[in-house]
Amino acid sequence: MPTPLLLPANSAELRDALASAQASKQPIELFGANSKRLMAGPIAPAVIQIGTTRMRRILQYEPRDLTVSVEAGIRLADLNDELARNGQMIPLDGPYNEEATVGGVIAANISGARRRLYGTARDLVIGMTFATLDGKLVQSGGMVVKNVAGLDMGKLMIGSFGTLAAIASLNFKLTPRPAVARTLLFTFDDLQSAMSARDAAIRGVLHPVAVDLLNPILSAQLGLKNFTLAIMFAGNQAVIERSVREASVLGPARALTVEDERRFWNSLYEVTPRHMEKFRDGAVVVRVSTTLSECGEALGTLDGPGHAHAANGVVRGWFSRPENAAKWLASAVKRGWKGVVEFSAESVKPQMTLWPEPGGDFAIMKEIKRMFDPENLLNRGRLYGHL
Repeated sequence: MPTPLLLPANSAELRDALASAQASKQPIELFGANSKRLMAGPIAPAVIQIGTTRMRRILQYEPRDLTVSVEAGIRLADLNDELARNGQMIPLDGPYNEEATVGGVIAANISGARRRLYGTARDLVIGMTFATLDGKLVQSGGMVVKNVAGLDMGKLMIGSFGTLAAIASLNFKLTPRPAVARTLLFTFDDLQSAMSARDAAIRGVLHPVAVDLLNPILSAQLGLKNFTLAIMFAGNQAVIERSVREASVLGPARALTVEDERRFWNSLYEVTPRHMEKFRDGAVVVRVSTTLSECGEALGTLDGPGHAHAANGVVRGWFSRPENAAKWLASAVKRGWKGVVEFSAESVKPQMTLWPEPGGDFAIMKEIKRMFDPENLLNRGRLYGHL
């Protein structure tokens, strides 16, 4: 018998679908476009599936206030296309984001290279409405950038992978699109030189949007050589010219054209989808978080393709064999870095420890899960196999 698929058209229908499933004690799978299906934990069998792709309206848009409220099922790419008409954007980027819904991006807490300047989802979401299993629509935050201090329950939903409640709508703080953007690529023969240039870029007068570092194996996959340090600047033409001039102290650089810049960053975000498709049953992507001073050390321990958001301390490695991924992740955790298996093939998930060290606050997370979902019905196992 096929699993029932419910596609509510609005928040009220989403609330009712959850309440009905809870009343019958039926396990539920929540999803948006399913673009992040290979991310995080295994999806346990569910009796009911609830998708949000019919919930794609723009509810309120105030260009002058730099705020927008949208339903969770709208695609982030489509929303940014609409915002671009007024020179605005939501600067969240990452793998699979062309297909992703805004609800899915927030539930998975996705952010990319531009997090260095613009922040992550927690910095951009100013309010949301979510549906709970007990048949309530809970509003958190609002449509202003600053709200009265207090418990913001919406923050609990960011990165929860739908294990607590279903995001119905989201309010965002918008960012003006820069008039000009420019990416410079620096090439270094060794990691130490690349990290020295990174240090100069983030500790000097420069104010880059993104500072990403690719190891030689990943560089080669993108048609580049050695260690590649990619630095993006944005602003008006005068800011760009000054930034490029100041960056010359880092060494010789290749300034990308507008088209080459777009191609470079898109190719970087396509590394994970291509890797998951190419290696299928053995594909694993591991993400670790380090201090800025240890970022280079983490990147240097990778034998395969490696990449770092070098101004944030986030390092990512791609593996074609699960045992190698597990070994690197265990070594990273032993060094005191936080790590997770970010993406993995369905066949790999049951045999790996996806989140080796949840941390001291995990007991609180389990209690929050019990409060929202006491019978463990929502997206069971989705939070890296732990919740």
